Amino acid sequence: MNYFHISILHKGKKQIELIEADTKNTAKAKIKLKFPHAIIIKIEPTSPPLNILFNDFTTWFRSMFKKKINMNDKISTIRQISVMTDAGIPIHDTLNDVALNTNNKQLAEIYSDMSSDIDAGRSLSDAMIKYRDDFGHVSLAMVKLGEKTGSISDSFGKLADILENVRDNTTKFKKAIRYPIITLVAMAIAFTVLIIVVVPKFKEIFEQFETELPLPTRILLGIEYVLSNYGLFLLIGLIGSIYAMTYFYKNNNAFKMNIDKVLISKKFYLINKIIFFSTMHKYTLVFSELIRSGIPVSDALQTAVGMVDNAVVKQKLESVNINIKKGLGLSEAFEQTGLFENMLLQMIRAGETSGQLDLMLGKITEYYNMQFQNIIDNLSTYIEPIMMFFIALLVLLMALGIFMPMWDLSQAAKGR
Repeated sequence: MNYFHISILHKGKKQIELIEADTKNTAKAKIKLKFPHAIIIKIEPTSPPLNILFNDFTTWFRSMFKKKINMNDKISTIRQISVMTDAGIPIHDTLNDVALNTNNKQLAEIYSDMSSDIDAGRSLSDAMIKYRDDFGHVSLAMVKLGEKTGSISDSFGKLADILENVRDNTTKFKKAIRYPIITLVAMAIAFTVLIIVVVPKFKEIFEQFETELPLPTRILLGIEYVLSNYGLFLLIGLIGSIYAMTYFYKNNNAFKMNIDKVLISKKFYLINKIIFFSTMHKYTLVFSELIRSGIPVSDALQTAVGMVDNAVVKQKLESVNINIKKGLGLSEAFEQTGLFENMLLQMIRAGETSGQLDLMLGKITEYYNMQFQNIIDNLSTYIEPIMMFFIALLVLLMALGIFMPMWDLSQAAKGR
């Protein structure tokens, strides 16, 4: 959300109002609604007030320590709801039973509260909407679909299938990057220990040399000096930077947009493809399931976009719904995003023409899943050359930095 200082002339007096809005036009509309007879003099973007920044930071800080609901527990309870409602048990009793039987305290509290809301006369979707952040947009859409069709059990069953698919891919990705991350961290620790422990022992010898030290040695001595004198500050600065970047990434749209743009650019080898294919797989998976379930295309598109985390990709996919409302076909709207290959666009056109859009979207989902799985399965093959290069570079720096002065000293001794 952005903030604007709007100067207005109201009842003969000039005053400045702070308005929170997405765009300047929205801010203008809000100020006209608040002061119908005022004259707008000037609209200027401004930074958020300190109290709002402090509140945002407090909310973010609390969310950092808020434990996320375990995905396995969430899927398990959704499966239970599907089975129990299919057996004819009322949703109120189902939620109570699930709350009593689950070992997850957060889910127990959520389902118990939802059961109380339903007992008070609210619908299931209304009871779930305040837990949108815990369950996600897709869960809410599937619940509304179940209420509309009268088949809560089928909706919860399909929801569990979607969440399982997303969970399996996420788990597989984490397992694939675990080895490279552990290797890089171990390598960084080993290099730091060598710099702090080994280099100082040679430092006294190097200081006795009357000639200028080689560049690798000067680099090692410089790193050792920084780590020995400012190591703690560097560690604090690194942790602070990570937390600051996390905060701005979650709370500043412009910052998030710039980071996401870099992450999917060609400069980020391999990472850009992993993010793109996993994002498109989740999007098409949800979209195809919603279309297959009978949800209108416009509503399905809006819900599916909620699964997209990358701001750049999300912005392009949001334009699809806008262009469809303008009269474009689905394939034409997808083509304008520049995200879909020509082969996939042809499949969507064929699905629109034949009335088998859900079938074609399912095949497109399989295609993105295949591309994602291929990268994950061969991740070690892609990363190993890069890791070997960095390991070789560090070993070479250590070897040259320590032995080159010794070599120069021995050559000088032989010359005498």
